[in-house]
Amino acid sequence: MLMGSLFFHTGLAIKVFDGLDAIFGRLPGRLCYLTVAGGSIFSTLTGSSMANTAMLGSLMVPEMKRRGYSSQMSMGPILGTGGLAMIIPPSALGVLLAAIAEIDVGRLLVAGFLPGFVLAALYAGMITLQLMRYPGSAPAYDVEPMSWGTRITLVVTNILPMGLVVFMVVGFIVLGWATPTEAAACGVLGVFILAIAFRALTFSSVSTSLEGTVRVGAMVFLIIMNSTVFSQMLSFSGASKGLIEWVTSYELHRYMILFLMFCVLILLGMFMDATSMMLITVPIFFPLAAALEFDLIWYGLFVLITIEMAGTTPPFGLLLYVMLGVAPKGVTLFQVAKAAFPFLVCDAILILILCAAPGLALWLPSLM
Repeated sequence: MLMGSLFFHTGLAIKVFDGLDAIFGRLPGRLCYLTVAGGSIFSTLTGSSMANTAMLGSLMVPEMKRRGYSSQMSMGPILGTGGLAMIIPPSALGVLLAAIAEIDVGRLLVAGFLPGFVLAALYAGMITLQLMRYPGSAPAYDVEPMSWGTRITLVVTNILPMGLVVFMVVGFIVLGWATPTEAAACGVLGVFILAIAFRALTFSSVSTSLEGTVRVGAMVFLIIMNSTVFSQMLSFSGASKGLIEWVTSYELHRYMILFLMFCVLILLGMFMDATSMMLITVPIFFPLAAALEFDLIWYGLFVLITIEMAGTTPPFGLLLYVMLGVAPKGVTLFQVAKAAFPFLVCDAILILILCAAPGLALWLPSLM
C-alpha cells in the first residue's frame, strides 16, 4: 500500500506514461493501448484497483475527450485495466485473501503474474476489435515527430527503472530471496530510491502516503481479525462441514459447483464491496474448494478475477462509481457499465483459459 501511494504522490506514474507514449507513436487508438500498457505497469507497482482506476481515469479521460474519443472507447479500457491490480502482484486484495483463507501469500501473488498479462493482451485484442468495428470511436491524429534516439532515451530513463521495483517485489519472491512481507519492504525502498533519483521525493508526498497507508492498514487488520472470528465460528459450529457434505451429496460435477460459486460472487458484487464479499464467502468457499480437490492457489486466483468482474457490475460495482467520478459531465452509470461489458467478456475468457490450462497460474508458484 505504501509503495503504490508513494508511486502516485511522487509523480513517477507520469514518467511511465511519457515513456510509453514514445513507443506507441502514431498507432491508431494509441491512447487506448497506452492505457492498457500503462495500467499493467501501474498494477505491478500499486496493488490497488481503485487507485489504479482513479489515476488512469484522471490522466487519460480528459486527453481522450480532447482527441474526440467516444465515451465507450475512453472508459472501457480504463475500467478493464484498472482492475488488473487485483490480479497482478503485489495485489493488496490478494494479500488480504491469502490472510483470510490461510494460504501462502507469496504463491498466490506470483500465480497472478502470467494470467494478468494474458488478460492485458486480451484487453488489447478487444480494443482492436472495437476499433475495427467502430473506427470513428478513436479518431487518428498527428503526434509530434520523435527520433528513435529520443524514444529510446525516454524508455530507458522513464520505464526501465520501474522494472527495478517490479523485480524487487516479484523477483525476490519467485527466487526465494525474500518473504512477501520483506519483498514489499524492498519495493518501498525501490520507490524511495527512484523518487530520490528523479528528485521527486518531498515531505508532502511522504506524509500523504504514510497517512493513507496507516488508515487503510488499520482497516485491513480489523477485517482480518473479524474474518478470523467468523471462520472459527463456522468451524467450531460444524456449519462448514455441514455445508460441504450438503453440496457434495448432490454429486454435481465440480466445475458446475465452481460456476455456482462464481454466480454467488458476481451477485454479491452487485451490492457489496470486495472486502465484505471475502469476509463472508472465503471461510465457506475455500473449504468447499478443497473438498472438491481444486488447488487452493488456483482457486484463490479464480476468486480474485471474479471479484474484479463483480467490481465492474451494476448497480453498485465500486469501480463503476470510481470511473463515473472522473468521467465527463453528463455520462450516466449505464454508459459506464456498457463501456465495461466487452472487458468483462475478456475476464470470462481468462477464467475459461485457466480452467482448461491451470498450469498458466500454477507454473510460477511451482518454482518457489
